[in-house]
Amino acid sequence: MPKILPISDLRNNFNTISETCHKDAEPVYITKNGKGDLVVMSLAYFEQLQAKLELYEKLAVAEAERSNGAPKVSHSIFMEELRNEYHV
Repeated sequence: MPKILPISDLRNNFNTISETCHKDAEPVYITKNGKGDLVVMSLAYFEQLQAKLELYEKLAVAEAERSNGAPKVSHSIFMEELRNEYHV
């Protein structure tokens, strides 16, 4: 369940909100005059979201390439080429 707090709590209880963001690994939504205004989250959670976004973008590009007839490589061939490149 999302945690929604008024902006006064951000000002008056910053340390508690920070602890909550880190402990729960979820964002805290801040309202101003009863309407959504900000989202506060830990840096770790933000970086996790950024990594997911980058992955989804790469998957979308790969899917578009596949749909447009790009040459395909099997998993076993790809892994063999990768091992040969890094001499593993």
